[in-house]
Amino acid sequence: MQDDKRLRPDSRSQGDGLEPDEVRRRLARFGPNEIGQTVSVAPHRVLARQFASPLVLLLLGAAVIAGLLGEIVDMAAILLVVGLNAILGFVQEWRAETAIAALRGMLAPRARVRRAGQEAVVPARDLVPGDVVLVEAGDRVPADLRLILASGLRIDESVLTGESVAVDKSLDPGEEHLFMGTLVVAGRGEAVVEATGARTRLGQIAGMTQAVAGRSTVLSQRLARLARQIGLVAVMVACAVVLLGLWRGESLTVMGITALSLAVAAVPEGLPAVVTVTLALGASAMARRKALVRRLQAVETLGSASVICTDKTGTLTENRMTARIIRTPEALYEVTGSGHDPAGHIARAGRRVRASDDPGLAALLEAAIGCNNARLVRQGDDWQMVGEPTEGALVVLAYKGWVAPDAPGPRELEIPFDSDRKMMSVIVRVATGRRLLTKGAPESVIPRCDRLRHGARVLPMDRDARDDIARQYDDMAAQGLRVLALAERDLPGLTDDPEQNLTFLGLVGLIDPPRPEVPAAISEARGAGIGIVMITGDAPNTARAIARAVGLSAKPVITGAELENMDDSALRVALGGEPVFARTAPEQKMRIVAVLQAMGHVVAMTGDGVNDAPALKAADIGIAMGQRGTDVAREAADLVLLDDNFATIVAAIEEGRRQFANLRKFVLYLFSANLGEVLAIMGNLAIGAPLMLLATQILWMNLVTDGAVALALGAERAEPGQMRQKPRPRDAALIGREGFVILVLFGLYVAAAGMAAFQIGLQQGLEHARGMAFGAIVMVQVLGVFGFRSLAVPCTRLGWLSNPALVVAVLATLAVQAMAFHWAPLSALLHARALGVGDWAILVALALPGLFLPEMAKTLWRERHLGAA
Repeated sequence: MQDDKRLRPDSRSQGDGLEPDEVRRRLARFGPNEIGQTVSVAPHRVLARQFASPLVLLLLGAAVIAGLLGEIVDMAAILLVVGLNAILGFVQEWRAETAIAALRGMLAPRARVRRAGQEAVVPARDLVPGDVVLVEAGDRVPADLRLILASGLRIDESVLTGESVAVDKSLDPGEEHLFMGTLVVAGRGEAVVEATGARTRLGQIAGMTQAVAGRSTVLSQRLARLARQIGLVAVMVACAVVLLGLWRGESLTVMGITALSLAVAAVPEGLPAVVTVTLALGASAMARRKALVRRLQAVETLGSASVICTDKTGTLTENRMTARIIRTPEALYEVTGSGHDPAGHIARAGRRVRASDDPGLAALLEAAIGCNNARLVRQGDDWQMVGEPTEGALVVLAYKGWVAPDAPGPRELEIPFDSDRKMMSVIVRVATGRRLLTKGAPESVIPRCDRLRHGARVLPMDRDARDDIARQYDDMAAQGLRVLALAERDLPGLTDDPEQNLTFLGLVGLIDPPRPEVPAAISEARGAGIGIVMITGDAPNTARAIARAVGLSAKPVITGAELENMDDSALRVALGGEPVFARTAPEQKMRIVAVLQAMGHVVAMTGDGVNDAPALKAADIGIAMGQRGTDVAREAADLVLLDDNFATIVAAIEEGRRQFANLRKFVLYLFSANLGEVLAIMGNLAIGAPLMLLATQILWMNLVTDGAVALALGAERAEPGQMRQKPRPRDAALIGREGFVILVLFGLYVAAAGMAAFQIGLQQGLEHARGMAFGAIVMVQVLGVFGFRSLAVPCTRLGWLSNPALVVAVLATLAVQAMAFHWAPLSALLHARALGVGDWAILVALALPGLFLPEMAKTLWRERHLGAA
């Protein structure tokens, strides 16, 4: 808290509030009421991220070497690719940042204050310690406050605590503090500002988030490892060739150009751009499914997720309290429907009933809607609730029983809810006089009752009746329901304490119900080998009930206090099941994430509150809520759910898996092509032949011909059974053993075809031989791409034309390659002479086996794998 003696409840800032000069002085001293974490990401930072990839740095190094050797065309081509890659990545990620800014702008934080005796609405950022702030239902608390006046004040603190049930606030010690970012759901109050900006509780958690070191993504780790391997191989091959050439008496200049050609051949220049474009396409596909990707590599990371740590409120549930059960002294009733739509009904013993059919039910529903300050408003086809969620659920319940809002009669007096009584009452006028309607916590209401309503009759409440009601209450609470008791009393006149000698009407059990699509999504996630861990601020019984309702075993249920006393080994044992963590603190969420990561899991963490932000940042992929999430949570996340729906996470994982499978295919394809080029050049040099390919020709193949068809591989559909496979381990190789078999076989054939075409072409001179080798390698690579569409399924089963983008890319690449030989400006740049009909026939003959080699490799691997099994 900010230390200022003038902030005490007897402060001179109260009453008329601060004077303008004092406001300016304090604003200069304490600074604006802002949290640094919520500042927008600058464009130059988003752009700089695009150059952080080791593969991009490797290409920049190759460009520098090409420039030093005087190969300006090669240098320009490589720099052009790097630039286009950066632009593509920037556009996609900046679009996401713009969407986040729009979400932020929707909040437009303002505050109502009293200054110099005048009330005014000011930007929340201009609040200073000592300001007097006025709050009422619907307001977002703009700073950390201490109450000086309160009437029926209830606050939703879920953004800080994760607890979905509103808490009472009053001037009593321990209840007088309001915290920045929380929501006023009922009542009104006046309070003095105690802390602003980074000194608020919200600001302290935001600071904790900033202190968490961001983790590199799984894909970036794999690509970094790949870049190191490529760089090492390129340097080793280039050095070996230079030394061999110098030993044979070649000039340093010639061998330098040769080494550059080999280095260019070893580095897949098109890979960064293809990765970026493919991830951008995946991000667009996720956006269509209501998942906004903030960082492109999060697309693949989500596909690698092996555990989802999920919040409960609003993610697994609808975040709308709904009445589920009614128990009157006469009967048990079940309530259908959910949310604010009153389209459901009330059933007794399987038969629909209305208030007009059942006097006991009618009395309870009239009390529910009469002792209530919420309103149900229809806007087109939607129903909106104005007021506190629990009261709103009672209004919807009354509508389902066909009780009108004015049925209880006009209100004469309200006795507001307070934390001591834990109940609220109103006095309404009825035909016989006045009637008191009461609702509240059963432990507060029931002791004030001496009678009960049994249908149309009112009977004394004896010990047996009290014991029966207590059992019903315990049973409902054990189901995770929030239970309210309702009562009434006819008043012959005004009394000092009307909330005595009440007639008990019954109990209502409410719950924030599961989203209907969540159980199927959890089942699909479980089938994909993904573990689910629920982490919530709610009570253990509520957490257990929701977990079981959505299909989780909830074994074990661990509270924050129990977690505090567990060591990491015991926590690892618990995480081996389907645990539910209740009443957890922010640092405990971070600990759960850290232990899961230490167990080798790739962790996706969901959250919406400020309390979730540190864990969101610590997780491999943080997933924030777009509709009800805080700025701090959204900006700590990699992915934002625009519909706050758990099922969207599973859909995004499916898309992420598809993108990784496609990424793996084109990485394998590009490396097999590069391997073929390197082996062809080295093989030719080893037999004493001239340099087979020029650096410009190699760049053309790596960027234009290979890149176009590799990009089309990114459009492949998901393979059958993709969501029935286990998640990939964090340290799994990008290529894998089966991929290595395909890579080597195809690379060897590319080299053999290139060398054969070179030897045939030598009969007409070196430039023609290079043109033949150039054409043969391109033809083999382009036609062979069909075999890389799946590493397991034969292309005949996939259908040759089932990826139209690939067919178009192949035809377009062949057409462009023909232009490389027959369009004078391009052929001069590439040093490629025009080919005759016979030459083209030879190239086609050499290329056709490339269609089937990957298929043969897949068959060999599959037979060997099945034989070993």
